[in-house]
Amino acid sequence: VQLQASGGGLVQAGGSLGLSCAVSGRTVSDYAVGWFRQAPGKEREFVAAISWSGSTYYADSVKGRITISRDNAKNTVYLQMNSLKPEDTAVYYCAAQWRLTFTPSRVGRTAEYKYWGQGTLVTVSS
Repeated sequence: VQLQASGGGLVQAGGSLGLSCAVSGRTVSDYAVGWFRQAPGKEREFVAAISWSGSTYYADSVKGRITISRDNAKNTVYLQMNSLKPEDTAVYYCAAQWRLTFTPSRVGRTAEYKYWGQGTLVTVSS
C-alpha cells in the first residue's frame, strides 16, 4: 500500500485548506485511514480517522473545524480544514491500516498504522 498526501500550503488564520491522501495498491475501503500532524519540536499527534466502514473520529482540538471523508471511486481520503489557526501549523501525514478496530483508544495511536505517506506541510499565518 502506498499513500500520497498532498494539498498543503500557506493559508491565513481563519482560512480553509483541503488535503488529499491518494491510496494505491489496495482498495481504500478495506482500510482505516488516519490523519496525523507533527509540529516542529513536538510529537506526532492524531487529527482524524475514517474507518473501513465509513465511521469517523476526531481529536477534540479539531472537532467542528475539520472533516474527514473518503471517495471510494478515487481511492482517496480527504481532510477539509476550516477556521484554521496558527497552532494547526504542522506537517500532516496520512496513514492506513487494514481493517483497524475502530475504537478511540486505537485510532489515535501511530503504532496502529502500518502504512504512512510522506507528509504535506500546512502553514497557518497569523
